[in-house]
Amino acid sequence: MNRQFDDVMLGSIELFCLAAEQGSFTAAAAAASVTPAAVSRSVSRLEERLGVRLFTRTTRQMRLTEAGRGYFEQCRQALNQLVEAEREVSGHQVAPSGLLRISAPTTYGHYRLLPLLPAFRERFPAVKVEVNVSNRNIDFAEEGYDLAIRARATADSSLVSRLLEDTPLVVVASPDYLRRRGTPVTLDELQAHECIQFELPSSGRAIAWLFRRDGQELELQTAGGYACSDDVTAGATLARHGAGVFQAYRFVVEEDLRAGRLVELLRDFGGRSRPHSLLYPHRRFVPLRVRVFVDYLLGERPA
Repeated sequence: MNRQFDDVMLGSIELFCLAAEQGSFTAAAAAASVTPAAVSRSVSRLEERLGVRLFTRTTRQMRLTEAGRGYFEQCRQALNQLVEAEREVSGHQVAPSGLLRISAPTTYGHYRLLPLLPAFRERFPAVKVEVNVSNRNIDFAEEGYDLAIRARATADSSLVSRLLEDTPLVVVASPDYLRRRGTPVTLDELQAHECIQFELPSSGRAIAWLFRRDGQELELQTAGGYACSDDVTAGATLARHGAGVFQAYRFVVEEDLRAGRLVELLRDFGGRSRPHSLLYPHRRFVPLRVRVFVDYLLGERPA
């Protein structure tokens, strides 16, 4: 392999990343025990090599350009991987440490992931955990995440996918709604009911409800005057307050079912689920903090 970077260029990349993290050349220089002029020269060297501006600088502030942000995320990930590779080979990393960045959807984040994190950090106190709880699809390379949890399968061959659980679905309504509108006992009767819709943020289309009838799996498009997007728990909240019928993950409504605030419907047509998977990038050296968290999460997954 031909050599792409000399020692000066690698040092320039390190100083650039330090300047991006610290927010100023002066702070980066102090952290690296060099002069601010040395940091400035390093950044200028990179900008000349790349042919783009990495920072916009005024007398009052300095911030990364759009190109600079993308370059910083890639360089930071590459430098971190070099550090992990050295630790892996030399055996210096006795205990996992560093920042673990995780993306999780709102429902799985609140009901499954977040409750497990205190015990994980008690076991591995040197690992700091940053969790993005939202339903947007993150970009591992651009945003520097280590792991993501998703409710739908991915076709991205650059990602490792590990099944966490097949999450059971259940159809529910409040006792008040059922007193007013009656209880559906067949799938056809859902047409006469207020079915709360959940719309996928990516397409804006209402997601189909999943059932099993006579041993056959089927998808049913329902209709109603309420529609929610981005957060499934909104539909469960509407159902709890008598707005209509809703299909939700069982773990979202199980407390309401036990307390009688919601009633499970159409049990004869149940038994369907959706998978939740743990995703992380394929790479030669997986950081120890990522490996131990993957093992922990798979070990703590619900039966």
